[in-house]
Amino acid sequence: MKVGILTFHFSDNFGALLQAYALRKWFMDRGHTAEFINYHPVHVEDGGSLRMSLSPSAMRANAKTVYLRTAALLHRHFGNRGQADSFHRFRQGALGISGPALRELSALRDASVEYDLIVAGSDQIWSPSIQYGFDPAYFLNFACNDQCRTISYAASFGRDRLSGQELQALGPFLQRLSSISVRELTGVEIVREASGREATCVPDPTLLHERYEQLLLDTHEVRRGHVFCYALRTAEVIRDVAEGASRAIGAPILSPYNVHRRWREIGQTVHPGPAEWVALLAQSGFVVTNSFHGTVFSILFRKPFLVAELPGARTAMNARSRNLLLQLGLMDRFVRKEDLPHLDALLARPIDWDEVAAKQKSLREIGSSFLSRELALVENG
Repeated sequence: MKVGILTFHFSDNFGALLQAYALRKWFMDRGHTAEFINYHPVHVEDGGSLRMSLSPSAMRANAKTVYLRTAALLHRHFGNRGQADSFHRFRQGALGISGPALRELSALRDASVEYDLIVAGSDQIWSPSIQYGFDPAYFLNFACNDQCRTISYAASFGRDRLSGQELQALGPFLQRLSSISVRELTGVEIVREASGREATCVPDPTLLHERYEQLLLDTHEVRRGHVFCYALRTAEVIRDVAEGASRAIGAPILSPYNVHRRWREIGQTVHPGPAEWVALLAQSGFVVTNSFHGTVFSILFRKPFLVAELPGARTAMNARSRNLLLQLGLMDRFVRKEDLPHLDALLARPIDWDEVAAKQKSLREIGSSFLSRELALVENG
């Protein structure tokens, strides 16, 4: 079959590209043709258009737009060129991206006619932005081939609750999908509340595979034994945890560059591409992260790790990592600010990887079963 995938494959973001790689790989490993529909929504990375209004909501939206435009401009003109080239090569090689960027729904409609199955997901494709709201494209409402099945796989809302206005807007978008799956348990309830439909909770695509040796073969990264610190959104809590891990194992801290970083660096900043990011994590002596995909790959490579909470106003963003840790019996790897006085004990606590592997296998089977059923429905027409 020919499968089209719509997700955040265009961003210079490690987790976004690795989950895209994993979802495509699942279909290709089973003999299907899978490719990305090359949709580039400007509102995601560049902020989109400014609103000509002085209302409070428009002011908030415009502030977000200006921030994203500024970040994108700085990244393009002052970012690390070698890292940008690594992301570009990964998209072309590992993801097989080619052809022009599609920016309008009409272009998506034209592209949709050739697919037997179109998959929306994974990642935070259903997170409503301040300046744009929900993007209809990620609910696949452009698909015009009546024979084409449209599904979501592990789509995320990026948080554990939506406002009443957001729920009202979401409901109609969900009705067009043939089948719905989400990444978090909270997403199941959001779908039910917004549309009355049932959704299946499935693991992130990266958890559909046990190993990622091919990515390690694609890099010449040789550093070993370091503390791998992947921090997003804030340095609070995670700085203390990373520095504690560094003291505990007597190794330096390496921190992958984050374009949105607004804090003093933690250890030494490095500029890997996606494959090098995986290698640096796989070859580390300890992982400290506040990122969902940092958590996932720590588990996949059986690294000793701790997940630092995102505190304060960002607390809701912990839901994705906490949900995964809860499913795998690893909640003792989650470090809150009030846990820092006991950090040495948390760092020394061992992980029963055999027990984790059994639960991980169950998650993998849930995801594979969902996708296999969808393929069977297409085949049986």
